[in-house]
Amino acid sequence: MSPAPAPLARARQRRRNPLPVVLGVLALVGLSAFIAFGNLNKSLEYFVTPTEYQQQRAKLEGRAIRIGGLVRSVNYNPQTLDLKFVVSDGGASFPVQYSGAVSDLFRENQGVVVRGEFQGDTFHAQELIVKHSEEYNVPQTQTELKDMLQQTQ
Repeated sequence: MSPAPAPLARARQRRRNPLPVVLGVLALVGLSAFIAFGNLNKSLEYFVTPTEYQQQRAKLEGRAIRIGGLVRSVNYNPQTLDLKFVVSDGGASFPVQYSGAVSDLFRENQGVVVRGEFQGDTFHAQELIVKHSEEYNVPQTQTELKDMLQQTQ
């Protein structure tokens, strides 16, 4: 009788190099980050206050910008939709002209951001963004509801 053959040694599995997979994942992450954040700076729009505009007038003059501040001296003609007001930040003020419909939230001492450009010392706005309170109070009684409706009229 012959002895039983010895079992064969387990075959070694070839180990793959992880470098191509890691480089592929890094390339995808890099491409995704470039697409997401690469043009982000071009799409961000900041506003300047009247005081900041006065300080940077030479750099900002002739460019479309946004100016933000408080509304003063409102003059609105609902027939022609012409609006004239002053935007102020307490330090500097500029007259603003706008033509178009105006939100009911637009009023004296309200925060506003206007987009447009200066022509001389007057800011000619193409867009008017009115800041409003983020607080919402639900009327609790019919009397409060009637008072709120009368205030809006």
